[in-house]
Amino acid sequence: MVKIVIVGDSTASIKEPSARPETGWGEKISRYLPQHQIVNLAKNGRSSKSFIEEGRLLQAEKELHAGDYLLIQFGHNDQKTDSRGTTPVEYQHNLATYVQTARQQQATPILLTSITRLHYVDQQQLDPLAVGPYPEAMRALATSLDVVCLDLFAATQRFFSALEPQQAKTYFLHLEKNQHPNYPAGITDNTHLNNQGATAVAKLVAKCLTNAPLPLAQQVLLD
Repeated sequence: MVKIVIVGDSTASIKEPSARPETGWGEKISRYLPQHQIVNLAKNGRSSKSFIEEGRLLQAEKELHAGDYLLIQFGHNDQKTDSRGTTPVEYQHNLATYVQTARQQQATPILLTSITRLHYVDQQQLDPLAVGPYPEAMRALATSLDVVCLDLFAATQRFFSALEPQQAKTYFLHLEKNQHPNYPAGITDNTHLNNQGATAVAKLVAKCLTNAPLPLAQQVLLD
């Protein structure tokens, strides 16, 4: 069975029970790729740099074999000003390491730009720099290395911009006080998805894959 290994941050990762209803899109992607083994190694709070520093890319490398796929999505924590942060150039350098790792294992790397944050510049328009320069840096790297890039940032910007802001919030981790036992004080989180949001974004990933010049495109099942 062909394996799809996901590396990335909290927007894709598998959540602990204490974090629910927060949900990563990587938890939902098997719905659209039922013929494949999904290995989700994405981890909350990691950047393209810290993921490597912690040895997590080495773990991914051990999972990969010829014919497998490595889905690579970082950016949200690369924006940070702490030790996880990277410049766009450093980000590209790190991403190139992921690409090289996949190719050395005869696996296919696929880059995915970050999902948008739900940040508005006016009442309806999402901020085109909601994840700073990192989506564009990834697109440029993908071109230079001839790697397939799924522009999930653009796809999620289109999807959420088509909704009224109050409706768009229902896809993210927005909870009122005492609405959920994990968040008794409530939470307003415009980065992380809930179950509905993760399902919608996983479908966007699947749709992007159907247009990719890869054999995998023919194996996606859209409902």
